[in-house]
Amino acid sequence: MKEIGAGIAAGLAALAASYGNGHVISKTIESIARQPEMSSKLQSLMFIGVGLIEAVPIIAIIIALILVF
Repeated sequence: MKEIGAGIAAGLAALAASYGNGHVISKTIESIARQPEMSSKLQSLMFIGVGLIEAVPIIAIIIALILVF
């Protein structure tokens, strides 16, 4: 039962992170289309945000592995 719960938790974390990444990237593209002169600053902020969002499934997988083993 622990394995199923860990798999579901890791899968939902990955799904939520992919949704968040898509949302951040789409809003960044909209912002660059509106103000092209801010593109370098917006891209650097986007990469920081995407990196923070990607930390969530990594932490979820680590917690799931701790629970399983």
